[in-house]
Amino acid sequence: MNGSRTKAQAGANLPALRHHNAALILDLLRAAGAEGISRLELAEGTGLTPQAVSKITARLREDGLAVGAGLRPSTGGKPRTVLRLVPDAQFAVGLHLDRDGLTAVLVDLAGRPVAVTRAPLDLGAPADRVLAGAADAVHDLCAAEPHKPVLGVGVAVPGPLDHRDGVLRRVTGFPQWDGYPLRAALAERTGLPVALDKDTNAAALALALAPGGAGGGDFAYLHLGTGLGAGLVLGGRVHRGARTGAGEFGHQTLQLDGPLCGCGGRGCVEALCLAAEARGDRPEAARILGAGAANLVGLLDIDRVVLGGRTVAADEDAYVRGVRAVIEERASRGGAGAGVTVTVARGGDRPVAEGAAQLVLAPVFGRVGGGE
Repeated sequence: MNGSRTKAQAGANLPALRHHNAALILDLLRAAGAEGISRLELAEGTGLTPQAVSKITARLREDGLAVGAGLRPSTGGKPRTVLRLVPDAQFAVGLHLDRDGLTAVLVDLAGRPVAVTRAPLDLGAPADRVLAGAADAVHDLCAAEPHKPVLGVGVAVPGPLDHRDGVLRRVTGFPQWDGYPLRAALAERTGLPVALDKDTNAAALALALAPGGAGGGDFAYLHLGTGLGAGLVLGGRVHRGARTGAGEFGHQTLQLDGPLCGCGGRGCVEALCLAAEARGDRPEAARILGAGAANLVGLLDIDRVVLGGRTVAADEDAYVRGVRAVIEERASRGGAGAGVTVTVARGGDRPVAEGAAQLVLAPVFGRVGGGE
């Protein structure tokens, strides 16, 4: 997820890699922003020959994805032509289907939201009703840019699920969704390609791809809203596990004889944390979240913990202080956690919807960790 390219990621001058090479160039154009980037810099950044870069950028200009951005003075020879991405050439829709609400966002190629809608949602309602609301949100957003192509729809929902097959599993508290082919059903209703992932994975992807964001460092995104989960970025990639089961953070047991959780277990960090919030003891809720976060830091030796979700957004400072205090206390006793930063993803639940859109966009730019 970082800006540098490994040899395996560098472009190769083979016809079979035409799309791959174009994706590498698009990614550099996106990273360059409005200032743009020259063909020589594109060649240096991808390992492609200048001739190959010229052919690919010519196609991108013909397709309306790139445009000239002026000339850059040269230290020798003629000035260099600078190219930039055309962000509004194409769009993607991101949907966050939460237990009690739907957030939908239309983003451009640069990942910037151009339209956002929110509506109540009952995830326990019949599937047809839930899908109808989701499809209506997609159609409304597509109507906002009627003459621009929408590449697809990314959908982020609570887990567990199978992101490869696009099928939900026993969503905590909503077991009736077990085995439901959400991706295929929504694709049929919208007529668009659909990618599916857990809400926390989507948000982690958005954070990893954001300019000036977490980049290639290992980090965990902890989302506390109607439930609690984690999105993990390890080795520069969203870590989903063999069955998309990684990140079920909320259901680690902290208290063997604790309160019953919606998952059927007892003493889960989610149940303890939300119970503390419900009784108005936010410092305790933050301390419980910190205990779980410290366990995760010790297990994975990550560099950064990012907090998000509507419950955290209600008092960001309290949660950052509480989580940081537990991690630092653990580190002071010789445990892992020294130097770990604790930050907040702004926007409450919106990073999840924006990350869902990135499930569609990431492969366009040759980024692994998207909807593959």
